[in-house]
Amino acid sequence: MRKKVIAGNWKMNLLPNEAIAYIDTLDPLVADTENEVVLFVPYTDLFYSLLQIQNTNIKIGAQNMHFAEKGAYTGEISAQMLKSINVDYVLIGHSERRQYFNETDETVNKKVKTALENEIKPVICVGETLEQREKGETEEIITTQIEKALEGIKPEQMKDVMVAYEPIWAIGTGKTATSEDANNAIKAIRNKICQIYGQNVAESIIIQYGGSVKSTNCKELFTMSDIDGGLVGGASLDPHEFAKIVNYDK
Repeated sequence: MRKKVIAGNWKMNLLPNEAIAYIDTLDPLVADTENEVVLFVPYTDLFYSLLQIQNTNIKIGAQNMHFAEKGAYTGEISAQMLKSINVDYVLIGHSERRQYFNETDETVNKKVKTALENEIKPVICVGETLEQREKGETEEIITTQIEKALEGIKPEQMKDVMVAYEPIWAIGTGKTATSEDANNAIKAIRNKICQIYGQNVAESIIIQYGGSVKSTNCKELFTMSDIDGGLVGGASLDPHEFAKIVNYDK
C-alpha cells in the first residue's frame, strides 16, 4: 500500500518570520496524520523552516537546485548546499521552471541524478499544456517527459524518486482535471515506469496530482486508485486550508 504524500509548494511567497508562524500553526493541526507532509519553501525560508520542524512530522523541500556540484553559477544553489542543512526533498522540472527559466528535459535529468547522488529525494514534475491536451497529446507528452527525466536512473534508485503530475492548464487557474482524467494520466505515467523498471517499481512509486488542489476537491482526487496525494500550490499558503487537505481522510 503506497502512502499518501501531501506537499505544499509556497512558490515565491512567505518571509522567514511568516514561515515560522505558519509551521507553528500547522504542526498541531497535522500532528496525528499518517500521511507524509512536505513543504517546498523558498531558499531564504529553508534554514528557519528546518529548525522549526524539529520534533514535528513535517518535512522540508527546496523548490529547485542546480545540477553542478559547485562553480561559477551566480544565483544558483547546489545539492550539497541543500544536503548540508538536511533538506529532504527537491522539486525538479516544475512547469514554471520550464516555462519561465528554460528548464529542459535534459537539465531535469541532470538534476534528478545529482539529487539522488546527494541523498535528496527528487519530485519530478510533468504535465501538458492546454493546447497539447486539446490535441489529445497528454499521454505522449507526460510519458516522454518521464522517460527523459529517468534516463540513466538505476532501478534501485527509484525508491527515492517521486513524480508529480501537474497539467499546466490547471496550475493557478482554478481549473482542475477531473478525478478520472487525473487518475488516467497518472496510470499512464505508472505504465511507462512499469515498461522501464518493471511492475514492482511501478506499483511502489508515489505519483501525486497537482493543479488547483483545495480542501473541497482533494478527497475525490486522493481516493482514486493511482493518485498518491497532491502537490498543492495556492491553497498551501493558508496553514488551516492546507491542514484540511492533509487531513482529507479524517
